[in-house]
Amino acid sequence: MFFIYSILYTLVAFILLLPEYLKRPAELRPRWLREKFGYLPEAASSIWVHAVSVGEVGASIGLLQRLKAEYPDSALLLSTVTDTGRKVAIGRVPEGTQVVYLPFDIGFILRRCIKRLRPRIFIVVETELWPNAFRVLSQAGVPVVVVNGRISERSVSGYRKISFFMKRVFSSAHGFGMQGEADAGRIIEIGAPKDKVAVTGNFKFDMKMPGEVPSWAGSLSGPLIVAGSTHRGEEEVILDAYRENRGKFPHLSLILAPRHPERFREVEELLKSAGFSYRKRSDLGETSGAGTGDGGVILLDTIGELSAIYGAADIAVIGKSFIGTGGQNPLEPAYWGKPVVCGPHMENFPFIKEFYLEGAAFEVDSNTLAKKIKELLLAPESARATGLKARELFMRNSGAVERAMGMIRDYINPAASVRQ
Repeated sequence: MFFIYSILYTLVAFILLLPEYLKRPAELRPRWLREKFGYLPEAASSIWVHAVSVGEVGASIGLLQRLKAEYPDSALLLSTVTDTGRKVAIGRVPEGTQVVYLPFDIGFILRRCIKRLRPRIFIVVETELWPNAFRVLSQAGVPVVVVNGRISERSVSGYRKISFFMKRVFSSAHGFGMQGEADAGRIIEIGAPKDKVAVTGNFKFDMKMPGEVPSWAGSLSGPLIVAGSTHRGEEEVILDAYRENRGKFPHLSLILAPRHPERFREVEELLKSAGFSYRKRSDLGETSGAGTGDGGVILLDTIGELSAIYGAADIAVIGKSFIGTGGQNPLEPAYWGKPVVCGPHMENFPFIKEFYLEGAAFEVDSNTLAKKIKELLLAPESARATGLKARELFMRNSGAVERAMGMIRDYINPAASVRQ
């Protein structure tokens, strides 16, 4: 089965090689090509962490800091798949960490990586399952560990069909630290050995948050809604709710933050066609120019600021939760003690149910979003109380990184050698 997978993967990689190469900025193309073929930085000993994109990179920062502190003699390497993940990683990883693209999941390329990196361990953040990487690294004597693991019910239905193959893939892994009991049960169901699976919690509760709100956002003088990480089809819903409430709250502001940078122009055109007065973050200064007090829409067309901007919000609306694709991270506004409003689709964050039960967040749909915003704006004390409950839950669930470190320590053996 690995042979069939390798043939199919190699074929797809060959077909997509040129389009993937060309879609990247010219200055990144040589690096991307070199690293995809396994020409990674050489090291006498390394710890290799993989985080696929922006969300996983953000969740991995605390773990990377702990690894850097405990194993200073090993080179620290973080691989990503996306350009945005790489960009965010470069600005946030501990000093000296090498940030690279994940090489192709092809045997001879992975063996080249092992020879160059001499990894002591391969740590996968969340659940990016690369069959050849698991197999080849394990065969070379490199422990393979999944941390902060999660797997959705929808993913299970697909994996269940190839569980005979997944059992072989999972047999190469040494341990699975899953976010919750449901995640642990699902990965066992599709083939992970039960004795290798543990519940260690969610890294996102341990994310290092910004220390202060950007001055330009803090200068906004009216009530503020921050709609974060929105996806296509959601901006219209949020803008309708904003327009409906603007009549009653004339100084109400909205910061609209599309999830993907390639959609900034698309959302700007939507704002124009809908007749909204708006400003772009990229046109604002760092300390002035935003706080006119007249309300209006600000399009967040920059990367890396959203987490800090939630600190200026009166209400946080979570993107990717109104269109049936699993939701975005609600913990950043919870950290700031802000009332969190989610759509009906938060499947990627099952802990949100605890927030709902304890009155620390609200679930609405496209038809009731405007009403909930109005209720919160009319009752600011109640809104603040909801935000405080969200922060309490955030603090209560911290500690997942330390539990994962306990598992990782069991597999890092300073005296171990890697077979070439």
